[in-house]
Amino acid sequence: MSEEKKSSYTGQTDARRKASAKYLKETVEDIRIRVPKGRKAEIKAHADAMGESMNQFVVRAINETMEQDARRSEQAT
Repeated sequence: MSEEKKSSYTGQTDARRKASAKYLKETVEDIRIRVPKGRKAEIKAHADAMGESMNQFVVRAINETMEQDARRSEQAT
């Protein structure tokens, strides 16, 4: 085994975890949402049925809604 300490729960080395954290910090932003109790399971089930992670589903839902809203705004003017 290498000299780098491995995390017991992820199996990742400290260097890999630090590199991943740096990449995420530089490339993505977090948005926290809250949903009523029980709704998370429904959203996850739907995302699974669509072959997506919950994150992929939420991002897709946001993008599609923003595109739809933009089209509505263009039609109103």
